[in-house]
Amino acid sequence: MRKLASIILFFAILSNSFGQSKNSPLQISHLTGDFYVYKTFSDYKGNLISANAMYLVTNKGVVLFDAPWDKTQFQPLLDSIKARHNKEVVMLFGTHSHDDRSGGFDFYRKKGIKTYTIKLTDNILKEKKEPRAQFILPNDTVFKVGQYKFEVFYPGKGHAPDNIVAWFEKEKILYGGCFVKSAEAEDLGYLGDADTKEWEGSIKKVQTKCKNPKFIIPGHECWTSINSLNHTLKLVQEYNSSKK
Repeated sequence: MRKLASIILFFAILSNSFGQSKNSPLQISHLTGDFYVYKTFSDYKGNLISANAMYLVTNKGVVLFDAPWDKTQFQPLLDSIKARHNKEVVMLFGTHSHDDRSGGFDFYRKKGIKTYTIKLTDNILKEKKEPRAQFILPNDTVFKVGQYKFEVFYPGKGHAPDNIVAWFEKEKILYGGCFVKSAEAEDLGYLGDADTKEWEGSIKKVQTKCKNPKFIIPGHECWTSINSLNHTLKLVQEYNSSKK
């Protein structure tokens, strides 16, 4: 019994140290292979909302896809990655200009981490006088980092005018960010910068390009369903129909 109690305590400590506890402001979950999804949280209109982001562990370092929404978790994320994988973060992609995606550019750039966006995002951040990425990508760019290859591309306007997604063709992983809504979402959420008419066509471009994904990571809430992209299309079509 004492041995069992010691084992339970060990795993409880391990879970807390890696941000796995239910009430932790940083929650890291293993997706598959060297891929991990992490959640942070922020208050939106009086409700605590989660934001999903992803990181990939390569033999050349760790690649982040979006920064934490909660600024207090910028450093804890680096610390957790170092503790778990004994590797440094080397790259950060911001998938559009909102704070829950690109809010960490200044912090991470000062840490020596290469930061990337497309020109559309850079223009928006420049106009808003907010920190910008160090490197500007063509709208569609293929990267090879260590043993992994992936494409970062711009499908067109949607949740934001500048939203990009990342596609790992070999692993069949689509990182959608806020371009993709959770399969549990009941509506399209914040539409202040959205173009719902173009969003429909943009989704279809992603569906054509990203065949048979095994994992789809939306920007918020539950990320375990592969139906999230189809569900997003349905929500967009219903919204557009209601506006006719």
